[in-house]
Amino acid sequence: MPSAFLHPFAAPTKETFITIAKGDGALLWTDDGRELIDGMASLWYCNIGHGRKEMADAVAAQMSTLETYSCFDPFTNAPADALAEKLISLCPLPGARVFFTDSGSESIDTAMKLARLAHVQAGHPERTLIISRTRGYHGTNYGGTSAQGIAPNKVGYGTLLSDVVQVPSDDIEALATLMKERSAEIAAVITEPVQGAGGVFPPTDNYLESLRRLCDQHGAYLIFDEVITGFGRMGTWFAAQHYGVTPDLMTFAKGVTSGYQPLGGVFVGRAPLEAIESDPAFILRHGYTYSGHASVCAAALKNLEIVERENLLDRAKAVGHRLGSGLQALAADGIIDHARGDGAVWAAGLKPDQNAMAIRDRMLATGGIVRALNTDTNTFCPPLVITDEQIDRLLDIFASAAAQ
Repeated sequence: MPSAFLHPFAAPTKETFITIAKGDGALLWTDDGRELIDGMASLWYCNIGHGRKEMADAVAAQMSTLETYSCFDPFTNAPADALAEKLISLCPLPGARVFFTDSGSESIDTAMKLARLAHVQAGHPERTLIISRTRGYHGTNYGGTSAQGIAPNKVGYGTLLSDVVQVPSDDIEALATLMKERSAEIAAVITEPVQGAGGVFPPTDNYLESLRRLCDQHGAYLIFDEVITGFGRMGTWFAAQHYGVTPDLMTFAKGVTSGYQPLGGVFVGRAPLEAIESDPAFILRHGYTYSGHASVCAAALKNLEIVERENLLDRAKAVGHRLGSGLQALAADGIIDHARGDGAVWAAGLKPDQNAMAIRDRMLATGGIVRALNTDTNTFCPPLVITDEQIDRLLDIFASAAAQ
């Protein structure tokens, strides 16, 4: 009989799950004592690795003083203010401000709302159209589900948001045509710099630069969904810096706390910000109960301190090189069809006779964790503290599982 816990992204009738009981760095242990190498940083987020006592200490210290208090007008708290200042110092958007949420999904919905709102405040309420790409994953709230480019994730939820459409993922001409046809209606274009949960697809040459030019040409905001790519995954703080393209709004979550506490947010750049700030009497009627949660912000501050102290941005480059080279070698040997990725996030594209779910399950039985996407892709996004020896072991486990 299924347990009381209705699991996300799982069959509701599934009765057995693997219980993860302990973590240390890039290693995990199940409740029956089996050791696993975490090849996915849990779900793309645990950049600093598991079991960091100083993270627990930082959260406990804040909770012992003030767990949190609402940041709705007229209140604030010191950790939220300090974190906002720290994040802005890392952000590639000049003059930006940061809005806090509790998750990546809330961040996406917030960015979509702020994009539309900014056009209203600028005197263009007709600009409501939001364009996204096929293969894009933008969370599971109603806004993000509407912007999904992964069709099965949209099934069964009734009428989604109007004026949210998708274009083929790498077809810049299709996007340019749509933007020309509906130029006066466009609020924003949203994209992951590297499409993650849709299969790990880096941008094609000049794609992001073309997005920036098209948005400028048609008066639309460019939103980068950096929920996966933010906070070191690409060897820079953000993929915007890695690719040299600056958006107008940028969402984040996951790596900001490495998952030790739930936190997300949106960097709001000058173009939308000036519209939102233009009327002194205007009230921003959007937010969440835990926006700016003090203990969560304390976790983020400590996490960012660790990332900087341990130079994990440079470590991400080394991890990505070793992981990518290993997967490319497996492709050259004919064990998989191909490898694709950038930074420290990679995917193995499988051959027609291979099954990603079966490979995942064989790896779980032999000591490694990867994610299966559909039947044709296994993804890799390990903690940035993973050792070279652990990467090599993970690749060996994967190669054995893929060869069966």
